[in-house]
Amino acid sequence: MPTKSALAQQLAVVAGFENPRASLEQYRTPPDLAAHLVHTADLQGDVEGRTVVDLGCGTGMLALGAALRSPETVVGLDIDPAPLATARQNERKVGSTTSVSWVRGDATAAPLCPPVEETTVVMNPPFGAQSGNEHADRQFLETAAELSGVSYSVHNEGSREFVEAFAADNAGEVTHAFETEFELPRQFDFHDDDRRVITAEVFRIDWQ
Repeated sequence: MPTKSALAQQLAVVAGFENPRASLEQYRTPPDLAAHLVHTADLQGDVEGRTVVDLGCGTGMLALGAALRSPETVVGLDIDPAPLATARQNERKVGSTTSVSWVRGDATAAPLCPPVEETTVVMNPPFGAQSGNEHADRQFLETAAELSGVSYSVHNEGSREFVEAFAADNAGEVTHAFETEFELPRQFDFHDDDRRVITAEVFRIDWQ
């Protein structure tokens, strides 16, 4: 198994959003964060030989990270066609041996086949920071609960109580949790700083 740092180096070529949309909270997932999440999932046996679905895949960072770890198949789902086009370009740059199916669709009403037992969801959903977009991550978790046997998701700092309660209410259990840094570049008019680093939280949920 390649190291986590090697995976991060492979993912460093993944381009972000050309014209990010604030309403969708479109930020490029940092390669180090993606590598940590995917490497952890791989160590738990949640990638190799499994179906991996990236909900709200954006330009494909998590989907491509998973594709580099010998899954059975990978699906990247996003509602916005522009980042999906970038994701296809990123796939060629990364050069994984597992191809990714890029699907346009709403992650909160995923137009996918019925779930199979060996499905892992990876996702960096909107944190719900924008007005009118509150609790957006809840809707992504609802899809993950329906679709997967296990999921890995990135959330805003202070989300543990909410995520654990949601999992418990939906026959799931948080088995792993860790904090990570998330770098936000200045890309919208309401941003005051050129760069801001926030704390995010990643959760592994076993959906029973």
